[in-house]
Amino acid sequence: MEAPAAFRIILLGESRNGKSSLCNTIFGEAIFGVKNFNDMNSFATEAKTKLVNGRNFTLIDTPGLFDSGRSPEAVKPELLRCIIECAPGPHVFLIVLKVDKYTEQEEDVIAKIRRYFSDDALKYAVVVFTHGDQLPEGMKIKQYADQSDSLRELVEKCGGRCHIFDNRYWQNNQKDDYRSNKFQLVELLNTIDKMWMENRGGHFSNKTLNNIEREMQEEIKLLKLSTENMSEDEMRQQVKSIVLKRHLEENFWLKVSVGAGLLAFFIISRLNPTSNITEESVVEAAQTVLHQRAEQAIPNAFEAICDYLNALFERTYNPFCPFD
Repeated sequence: MEAPAAFRIILLGESRNGKSSLCNTIFGEAIFGVKNFNDMNSFATEAKTKLVNGRNFTLIDTPGLFDSGRSPEAVKPELLRCIIECAPGPHVFLIVLKVDKYTEQEEDVIAKIRRYFSDDALKYAVVVFTHGDQLPEGMKIKQYADQSDSLRELVEKCGGRCHIFDNRYWQNNQKDDYRSNKFQLVELLNTIDKMWMENRGGHFSNKTLNNIEREMQEEIKLLKLSTENMSEDEMRQQVKSIVLKRHLEENFWLKVSVGAGLLAFFIISRLNPTSNITEESVVEAAQTVLHQRAEQAIPNAFEAICDYLNALFERTYNPFCPFD
């Protein structure tokens, strides 16, 4: 099997678990900015590619996408950006935890990750602990994980793949090789190689990733017709921005359209309580029209939704007997 041009690796986990610092440790330099939970300007997905031990790795550093307290409005654009960055799919998920008590909050984050990406993602996952200085002397990280039933179950579901780093204190000249980031990086890369072979050189994928990749390939074809001086990498970077902008605009107009539809539903239900129109049918209609008009300007789709809602109102409202 031929190795990919770059291994695509997504780092997932709760805020403050050290995902950005782990990226810097893997790359051997401070490329990624450390995020601040309270600073929404730092709530952003970053993707960087670098040669590490003779191979290219693209690290996709996510903010705390599945943290409790995060609003869907804040999370959805970054989740979309994450999907676009890793399309057609990640080769590796790094689930980043701290050497600390495994709380219900962290269990909830893991449950959300599994729910969004499905349990199949765990075939491509490695559990990586940070804050290695907190690991008791003489203990290996798997021994630590075995102390908690929940942690042991998670590591087992990830094929027993488990590593530890310390982004602050561990130096490469430690007397104990195990407590060395250099040693742990070699071990992690070996684990990634082995997992990639077990997965027959494949990567994780799902319907969303497939659709995004298909859309990006169509955009690349159009870009090739209009330019001759861009490399494949440059075209792909430009296409990522195009696709992200389009989806963000679609989501905005969908919210506006659904809001208008639900307002119309509220009015209709008051004027005609016997109407068989439901909230679900209004939302579905808005989504259907937007998808059908995807090739047109979004405002045109919005206008079509308004026409639909107006026709819906006309069919339902009886001006002579509004309560029939």
